[in-house]
Amino acid sequence: MSAPGRIHAFDWLRGLAVVVMIQTHSLVLLQKALEKDALYPWLVRIDGLVAPSFIFSAGFALALVQVRAAIAQASRKAQALKTLKRIGEVLLVASIVNAIWFRAFREPKWFLRIDILHCIGLSLLIALPFLVLLSSRPQVLRWLMLGLAASVFGASPLLENVDGVASIFVNTRAGAIDETLGTTFPLFPWAGYVFLGASFGATVGMMKEERQLWRWLALLWTLGVALWATDGWWRSVYPPHHFWVTNPANAAQRWTLVLSVVALFRLVEVRWPSSPKSKLAALVGTFGASSLSAYFFHEMLLYEWHVGIFTKLFREKCDWVTYWPVLAALILCTWLCVKAWERVDPKLRALFSRKPVTS
Repeated sequence: MSAPGRIHAFDWLRGLAVVVMIQTHSLVLLQKALEKDALYPWLVRIDGLVAPSFIFSAGFALALVQVRAAIAQASRKAQALKTLKRIGEVLLVASIVNAIWFRAFREPKWFLRIDILHCIGLSLLIALPFLVLLSSRPQVLRWLMLGLAASVFGASPLLENVDGVASIFVNTRAGAIDETLGTTFPLFPWAGYVFLGASFGATVGMMKEERQLWRWLALLWTLGVALWATDGWWRSVYPPHHFWVTNPANAAQRWTLVLSVVALFRLVEVRWPSSPKSKLAALVGTFGASSLSAYFFHEMLLYEWHVGIFTKLFREKCDWVTYWPVLAALILCTWLCVKAWERVDPKLRALFSRKPVTS
């Protein structure tokens, strides 16, 4: 059998998530009064799918490469080390962002603040040993990952009131060190999307027929719809909790919608094989393949006190007419930074990996 090809649907999912993420963070440019407009809450509902898309895609990619490496009889150790290096890069960028936003080198406590990149990196670290050990048994791996996802989502409402140091990892409560330090993306429930994506990645990694992908997608989608449809019951089965963050039915709603986008993109990819070569797909694919750098650069362009020109010029000043062209400019600037980094990054890697000449 020929080597399996790239799954462009997930590149497009990540790329679209980057674009929507930039739009999400750019809402700070809107005049405060516009938050009462009908369009604003509609945008916020769409924006709620950004984080699940990113985290789900990360789990998918990690499982996919591990299973494909095992099937190709490549060195699992070498692949694991390569993946571990990539996870390290995610956590490094996450720490750099914390250092910039909160002057973490002056107050090291801020390195403990877990945002989305920290959540992805830590979740991947938890998943990696399972993926390495079971990569040659993808049937077992995908069910194990689905079980872990169910456990995380199921336990999340019960962990909302955990305090102390553990709260840094399991909920958004402040006060682990002092009342200023809280977590934006705790492992519960967000790590669940990594494990759910990994179950999908293991399936795609071993697939020999397209229908295998669709069967697993249908299973996850059906589970999501069933949980979503019974949200009233899920509200009542747990003690009082923040439904829109930790309830399994809410998580199910998010992953059902994300999977619907994946299904649409996969249909386009399969039905029109030339679609990945289109200009639009190339633009979205660039963001998808370089989502880490796109995350970093758009945040710097928006918020960083030296180069964040967009908030300096437009924060809470845009109406709807001016918001969209300013947003387009920010997306373009981010894309240019990503393309520039694509040229610089290989040279820096070569420089730092160069071994000294020995006599």
